[in-house]
Amino acid sequence: MHGTAIELKGIEKSFGSVRANRNINLAVQKGTIHGIIGENGAGKSTLMSILYGFYQADSGEILVDGKPVTIRDTNAAIGHGIGMVHQHFMLVENFTVLENIMLGAEDSQILNTSISKARAELKRLEREYALEVNPDALIEDLPVGLQQRVEILKSLYRKADILILDEPTGVLTPPEADHLFRILGRLRDEGKTVILITHKLREIMAITDNVSVMRRGEMVATRKTSETSVEELAELMVGRRVLLRVDKTPAVPGAVKMTVANLTVRDSRGVTMVDNVSLTLRAGEIVGIAGVAGNGQSELLEAMSGIRKAASGTVSLNGSTVDVTGVADPAELRKRGLAHVPEDRHHVGLVLKFEESENFILGYHRDQRYLNGPFLNVDAIRKDAADKISQYDIRPADTRLKTANFSGGNQQKIVLAREMERNPDVLIIGQPTRGVDVGAIEFIHRRIVEMRDAGKAVLLVSVELDEIRALSDRILVMFAGRVVGERSSDATEQELGLLMAGVEADQSPKERTAP
Repeated sequence: MHGTAIELKGIEKSFGSVRANRNINLAVQKGTIHGIIGENGAGKSTLMSILYGFYQADSGEILVDGKPVTIRDTNAAIGHGIGMVHQHFMLVENFTVLENIMLGAEDSQILNTSISKARAELKRLEREYALEVNPDALIEDLPVGLQQRVEILKSLYRKADILILDEPTGVLTPPEADHLFRILGRLRDEGKTVILITHKLREIMAITDNVSVMRRGEMVATRKTSETSVEELAELMVGRRVLLRVDKTPAVPGAVKMTVANLTVRDSRGVTMVDNVSLTLRAGEIVGIAGVAGNGQSELLEAMSGIRKAASGTVSLNGSTVDVTGVADPAELRKRGLAHVPEDRHHVGLVLKFEESENFILGYHRDQRYLNGPFLNVDAIRKDAADKISQYDIRPADTRLKTANFSGGNQQKIVLAREMERNPDVLIIGQPTRGVDVGAIEFIHRRIVEMRDAGKAVLLVSVELDEIRALSDRILVMFAGRVVGERSSDATEQELGLLMAGVEADQSPKERTAP
């Protein structure tokens, strides 16, 4: 298939003093998968939001199928055959799949006729693009991988020929991501054009035909994927050579800092999510927990940090017992040397409507350095925030900016800076680089290793197996709420993958500590 599906010429967009897009030029060929990569805050999502009608460009031109168009809102974008699947899905959770797909696209005043037509069209789309999903299932009952299929079906139902996906694998397990890539390949083979926004370079190399690189609001390069490499793309994204491996010396484990013995945690329905788990954390060591999302890792971290009540078991921090089955106060645990970087930064780690400086003191607002008598010392808070912004290269460097206006990677840095700079004895980290670009990943990994080398005990949970293998000194694997194996950091991906799938699992509940 020949010709240009989308062309952007001279696109400019500013938000106050921040120039998000600077003279952007981009051409996307029909029937291809075109990747757009860049650091968090590089302007890629802003650019696609202009294309989809969320924002209006300050200047520049958009061409669809070679013809200039004006896209004032999302309806205009849909009218030009452009659909978008957002990083955070735009679905009504208590509606069915069919109701969500029809929402806003009903074509008959006699709703039964419209529903019948929609059901038939949905079946056709599912069959044609291998997007099978139960049309009568409630969205809230579907795993995220199927919810994403619904978002794709919504766009196809609205006759989209150009599909934009914003960080589509951020919420998917590796098998779900692989299935998504097969779907995208099928869409391309059927003549659709796909624009893929991602920071994951391996995904770019695996699925795209062409890739464009953005840096600090500018389009700095476009390459044929077959003619570039991960190393070149990383350097183009960041503007310097990037270390794509974790550089660390062997661990020298010291004193025991935290122990977990026979911990069991149940959810609100009474379902056992953590089943008789035991582990030990030592100073100067990173213990990684590998596992497919949903196998109890989240509940384990919440119980250890005092957020969730455990059904049974014991936890000890710096030699003192923590009442995890009663009232384990997170504030008290912080005083006793525990810092926690939660998996979900939006709902647990940050208050998005607060200023950046205010988020830096969440949970630590009673610290004397932030107080002036009974009141908060705003000047001291903002000075402390400015110091952390400089140390962690948080962009933009504006302590007054609402945290919702930062990119995901910079939001993550805010949480990491707040917790790491408290000099904790034990650092518990959930998904440290979720939704974070390659430059920030390098920075975050280096800081985690520095914490270990400073004698901190680190517990790391990540669904990124490469990250677990690169950072961990010991690896525990969780499956169905249990620790089913312990391996050294040189364990193969295949070996860990089998354990993650419950194969060759050692179901013994005995405590697993360093040899």
